[in-house]
Amino acid sequence: MEKVLAAVRVGPSKTEIREFPVPDINEDSALLKMEVAGICGTDVKFYKTPPSNNIPVIMGHENIGYIYRAGREFSRRKGFKEGDLVFLEHYVMCGKCEWCHKGEYRHCENTDWRFNPEAIRYGYTSAEKPPHLWGGFAQYAYLPWNAVLHHVPNGVTPELAGLVTPMANGVEWSLFDGGVGYNSTVLIQGPGQQGLSQTVICKQAGASLIIVTGTSKDGARLEVAKTLGADYVIDVQKEDPLTRVLQITGGKGVDVVLDCTAGAGTLPVLLGVEALKRKGGTIVIQGEMAEFPNFPIAKVTVKFITIKSARGHSYKACELALQQLASHRFPLEKVTTHSFDLKEVDLAIRSVGGQGVPDVIHASLMPWK
Repeated sequence: MEKVLAAVRVGPSKTEIREFPVPDINEDSALLKMEVAGICGTDVKFYKTPPSNNIPVIMGHENIGYIYRAGREFSRRKGFKEGDLVFLEHYVMCGKCEWCHKGEYRHCENTDWRFNPEAIRYGYTSAEKPPHLWGGFAQYAYLPWNAVLHHVPNGVTPELAGLVTPMANGVEWSLFDGGVGYNSTVLIQGPGQQGLSQTVICKQAGASLIIVTGTSKDGARLEVAKTLGADYVIDVQKEDPLTRVLQITGGKGVDVVLDCTAGAGTLPVLLGVEALKRKGGTIVIQGEMAEFPNFPIAKVTVKFITIKSARGHSYKACELALQQLASHRFPLEKVTTHSFDLKEVDLAIRSVGGQGVPDVIHASLMPWK
């Protein structure tokens, strides 16, 4: 029987290489040969502190690969054939609920592992759930009928396509949620792969001013931010960020704040509230904070601020992200900085978290490397 190698998270900051059987592929399913699984800040967080209902798991939710085997009905229904290079979204929708009918399957209960123990989401679902291959840190991934796929355009390498997820988040959070457009002024907090993706998308949308903040350890990333279109970068450990933002904007503040600090606490949100313009600004917040004592609700209401939460991406955002990558208008190879093989999962995740190989922005796990 054929076997598949996979890196399985078996505990906090602990991975084992395990073998799984190659699943049978029926008429309505397929098998994806993995090429690149991107690693992001969420992986760093859940590798260190896994959810209690989430062990053992094959991590990896930013997945690029080739259709290796496909059932006839799978190909007919979904329009993908063997040999196609595809981006696999991490959501596995039910296809029946109100969210799915709206095309917003990211909110479908079938994908919500936090509340639904039977939920299926790549990189989050237990490896004990047959047919086991529910993550990208493996040589193959299983594709049921309700997997969500996108064609990778010609001219986009698998490694560059590994940026689709953060780029799609950039489209969703800055354009759709934040309303960034022509002549917008934007503050982007955090120069990781999410913040750099927001920089590209805001520049493409016509923003007239883009400010990116980071810490002293983010020096290399802040330089990349300038290359990708940031007008100003601020090291918050060397300058007071609010003073600098108001100085840059002539005291007016910005139209939109995008918090890409991966839940770094209340300080980015407080700074964002202060840095927004006098009336009608928007702040988009991602990450999870257990509590927020003394939330400045009075200032939020007086300044007429709109607060939105960043929760994943839509199908359209993914398609636009792929088009952005295919345009080659920005040197995005500067974002996808390092690659690792399957046995280096621990090092790769720690490196993205700033504790392994230095100056990693986006890491590509390549199971066949």
